Amino acid sequence: MDSIPAEIQGNEEYTDENEKTTFITQGAVIAAIYVVLVFVFDYWSFGPIQFRVAEALTILPVFTPAAVPGLFIGCLIANITGGAVIWDIVFGSLATLIGAVGTYMLRKHPWAAPLPPILANTVIVPFVLKYAYGTEGMLWYFMLTVGLGEVIVCGVLGSLLRVALKKYRNTLFHE
Repeated sequence: MDSIPAEIQGNEEYTDENEKTTFITQGAVIAAIYVVLVFVFDYWSFGPIQFRVAEALTILPVFTPAAVPGLFIGCLIANITGGAVIWDIVFGSLATLIGAVGTYMLRKHPWAAPLPPILANTVIVPFVLKYAYGTEGMLWYFMLTVGLGEVIVCGVLGSLLRVALKKYRNTLFHE
């Protein structure tokens, strides 16, 4: 509370409003960064062989619960504006939401935190590719390609992001 001026430190309403504003702002920034990353790496973000760099952000619920809705909304916006079919918009975004919630639940075990988005996307997205898009190929192949992409993006890049942000945790996420 040192950053709050002395005349309003005891003001409960100020603190609650400030926390809500911080939560909404963090979620919105995370959503925006997710969308930007999807479109900067557009070529790899969609299709049967996916390497969605934005999914590295699914490590952020380790730092802030605001990342959960931020990631979901970011994925939803990216899928809608990226021209995805309705089933991909719904189930692809739900896969990211499930992964983000799981990461938040494992926040005390950061080495395991990338596992929920890897698993959620490896299981859900291949069905979307096969049945919503009618993509030629075997379901196991899509699970393999999506799964490997998620291991690289969430497991490797996400873990590197977690280590890099850990030093700035209090500054960025106001804990």
